[in-house]
Amino acid sequence: MNSDYIFVYGTLKRDAKSEMHRLLAKYAEFVDDATYQGKLYKVDYYPGAVPSDDPNDAVLGEVYQLHRADVALSLLDQYEEFGPDFPEPNEYIRLKQAVLLNNGQSVIAWAYVYNRPTENLELIKSANFIQPSL
Repeated sequence: MNSDYIFVYGTLKRDAKSEMHRLLAKYAEFVDDATYQGKLYKVDYYPGAVPSDDPNDAVLGEVYQLHRADVALSLLDQYEEFGPDFPEPNEYIRLKQAVLLNNGQSVIAWAYVYNRPTENLELIKSANFIQPSL
C-alpha cells in the first residue's frame, strides 16, 4: 500500500459520531480497524496517544486512505491545533507511524501524537477511547 493513510483513535473514529468524523469521511475511505504501539490517555473530553517501546501497549483505532490528503490534512491540522498557527509546543504533532491493520498488514499512516507530559493524565487501560471500560 503506497498511499496517504491516517490512523485515528478518538473523536475522529466512526463510532464517535462527530462532525469531524463526517468531514474525514468526505476526504477518506475507511480501510480497517488497526492497532498502534502506544499508550492512550484521557486528556479532557478527548484522548492523546503517545508511542511506546513496549509491544504489549496498544491503542485501538481506525485507518483511512486519504483521497485528498492536502485538503484533509490541512483541515485536520486545524482541528488538532497542529502547526505554526498554534502556540508552541503544539498539543499534538502529526507524524508518520507504523500501525497494524486487523487483517495483519502493517502500514505507515499519519497519526496525531500527543506532545505534552502525560504523568498527570489518566491512562485508558482498554486502549479504546470511545469504549474505555472494555
